[in-house]
Amino acid sequence: MIDWDDAFSNMGYVPDAKDLPEQWAREAAAFREAAKRDNRLAADIAYGKGPRERMDIFAPQGVSAGLMVFVHGGYWRMFDKSSWSHLAAGCVARGWTVALPSYPLAPEARISEITQAIARAVTTAAERVPGPLRLAGHSAGGHLVARMMCAGALPEDVAARLARVVSISGLHQLGPLVATQMNDTLRLTGEEAEAESPATLEPLKTVHLTAWVGAQERPEFLRQTRLIEEVWGLRGADVSAVYDPGHHHFSVIEALTRPDSPLTDEILR
Repeated sequence: MIDWDDAFSNMGYVPDAKDLPEQWAREAAAFREAAKRDNRLAADIAYGKGPRERMDIFAPQGVSAGLMVFVHGGYWRMFDKSSWSHLAAGCVARGWTVALPSYPLAPEARISEITQAIARAVTTAAERVPGPLRLAGHSAGGHLVARMMCAGALPEDVAARLARVVSISGLHQLGPLVATQMNDTLRLTGEEAEAESPATLEPLKTVHLTAWVGAQERPEFLRQTRLIEEVWGLRGADVSAVYDPGHHHFSVIEALTRPDSPLTDEILR
């Protein structure tokens, strides 16, 4: 029998992982302060009525080339936008505007409700920033951005601007989570897991999905990456997968801070 709690345990398999949240918060705060000084941060923009339905928008110097929305992870239970501001650095340096939303968390919100919140966030950001649209997300955020390229998730005019989605270490089949201890918080039923799994839904054929994962991640995350590439590929979607050598679940997103990294290139190309 598969131990699903172990399968989804990332902190337990990365040395010194307990120190990472404090490091992320420091780096994010430093990036936000620099953006404030340069008058390039619009903070706490409301996209809904809930207290966590707020986003930060970082503008580049000069005319914006378009909008990238980054959705953070944390198993739909943890973190907010303030821990991840620095991950906007690479795309901002390339001339793109980057929006980072917080969103309601479990157990107060179900995953289906979080999906709807992210659709509102993307729509609100797209109303503020013209031009082409890209989405990227990490872990649970990878699930959420993949859900945005499922048929009917976004308004038609917003979906028409969406060209690329990058799900980084994303979760694309939620059924196994029903068997984990974290489901005491997520409250996933079998029916909701099926309805919210990108792998069971119809992808937009006009959008390219890259499933990007660290090659040293837990086997379940490698499986989830293979799964979406295979299943959506069979449905005629434009999909590819990248297994980033030398990276685990947390180091794989560090490349977003660099404008010349392969991950930043993949989002913007």
